[in-house]
Amino acid sequence: MLKLFEVSGFKNFKDEMTINFSDVRDYKFNNECISNGLLSKVIVYGKNSVGKTNLGLAIFDIVSHLTTKNVTPNLYDYYINSDLRNGVADFHYQFEFGERVVDYYYKKNAKRELAYEKLSIDDTILFEYDYINKSGNTDGLSAIAPTLNWVYNDVDSILKYVMNNTVLDRHHPLSQMMNFISNMLWFRSLDENRYIGYKNKSDDYYEFIFDESVLSEFESFLKKSGINEHLVVNKDIDGVKRLYFDGNTPLPFFRVASSGTKVLYTFFYWYKTAKDVSLMFIDEFDAFYHFELAETIVDIIEKMKNTQVILTSHNTNLLSNKIMRPDCYLIMTEDKITSFANATTRELREGHNLEKLYMSGEFNE
Repeated sequence: MLKLFEVSGFKNFKDEMTINFSDVRDYKFNNECISNGLLSKVIVYGKNSVGKTNLGLAIFDIVSHLTTKNVTPNLYDYYINSDLRNGVADFHYQFEFGERVVDYYYKKNAKRELAYEKLSIDDTILFEYDYINKSGNTDGLSAIAPTLNWVYNDVDSILKYVMNNTVLDRHHPLSQMMNFISNMLWFRSLDENRYIGYKNKSDDYYEFIFDESVLSEFESFLKKSGINEHLVVNKDIDGVKRLYFDGNTPLPFFRVASSGTKVLYTFFYWYKTAKDVSLMFIDEFDAFYHFELAETIVDIIEKMKNTQVILTSHNTNLLSNKIMRPDCYLIMTEDKITSFANATTRELREGHNLEKLYMSGEFNE
């Protein structure tokens, strides 16, 4: 799981922004939000333009240079913070797998090229390399890949080079880290289905629903969400199958469905097709949801035991200890991310009304 993430110099993050998933309190309720001693399910709140979307893009930057998974074009335009001009963006990740900790730090320039890279396992440095000055120390890698040719003229990432040319046991911390990164998923959609990670392509986005059992499950999912519609798959005159609302005059789903219903389709698609996702980041996940529906989605997400989930929202109705807990609600400002538990001197208990406290400014620092 992701234990710590820090970023600076990226988009609106001129200074360092940190999210610490190991900052767990000893609350005795909603423990499904905690896994292996780390925050597993969190919701990030913050005013418009503080960088909630950019936080997700920053976390998922690692996907772009260590995997071949999909990155929707244009999401990483204007990469470096505008005040830094010719500076670099710094990214720092700590992953925890059992008792092992992998620490990965790198810098990238405005072209998203690596300027520096450093990797440690349990505080032991495996390598660090300066791509600008073409110098560094890779002695720690010799035990892992003793036969590799250590010439870096054409290598865009030493870590990727090692992992692509070395067979490691699947329980090795680096194998676990790469598996985790390969299964990360960011999405924020509507029908355009913009996403980062997990898959190379999502060609089945419209077709996966054609399976009768999946279609039936989606209908039930919609009914639980308050949408009582019967759906049918028809083959049009062009020979292509498409999803329709059934009725005397069938209506094409993706042309007439509301924004909220389309968002539900996207969530359902990823929920069904990305069951082994390691970390899921859903940006403005409930932008088109009624508050009761948002609670239903959170309840579904909390049951995803093996998935670390980060949601961003403006919906204060979700601020309840019946849904999550104070260390899992995070407030993002222009310069930091703070949990509710750390944003007040008050000892927060299960009976506290978090929404009321939030609206009254209790967590303003």
